Amino acid sequence: MSNARRANSKPEIEAIIFDIGRVIIDLDPSRAIAAIGAASTLAPDKLWLAVQEDPLWPGWQEGRVTPQQWYENLSARFHTSISFDEFCDAWNSVMSTKLILPERLFKQLSKKCRLVLLSNTDPIHVACMESKFNFIRYFPKRIYSCEVGASKPSVKIFRAAIKAAAAPPNRILFIDDIRQYVLAARRVGLNAVQLRSRAQLEAALRQRSLLP
Repeated sequence: MSNARRANSKPEIEAIIFDIGRVIIDLDPSRAIAAIGAASTLAPDKLWLAVQEDPLWPGWQEGRVTPQQWYENLSARFHTSISFDEFCDAWNSVMSTKLILPERLFKQLSKKCRLVLLSNTDPIHVACMESKFNFIRYFPKRIYSCEVGASKPSVKIFRAAIKAAAAPPNRILFIDDIRQYVLAARRVGLNAVQLRSRAQLEAALRQRSLLP
């Protein structure tokens, strides 16, 4: 192929869908647990596991449980005496202010393809991310499980992300740190990569001509 034809050809990847937690934003549950589970006798790691295994967790992630209901549920379960506002601050403290991937990467990629966020998350975290993190501006389409009513690895949430990306699935790159979700993405036809390190991801992007 000549240089002229290559310059005018359509790029293989038209859109990139990024997960958020442990892909863009680092997570440290111990900070949230220190406040929410202060009265609990469970070790921090077991306490966070107990939170994720709570019967209301799926509904919380998929928008069927309100922030007030989630607060009251955990307060009763772990004998927490903090106020609702204090609870929200503690819940959001799980998100580190230091990004795993630099904002300049998204600026660079946004010039070549459409960027979409896809995250299993809740209303409290969504409000915090939307107001606190500048990288959000490079993602005009954002798919949150609590707004879609489904969470990864559900086909429903992947279909919502594909629609938002406005491209054929095989021309969409999906990036997540969880292998189960990467495999689920491939089953719906997405070009998916599991994030293991920033260097590994940048190499994968260069292979697809998305970075110089």
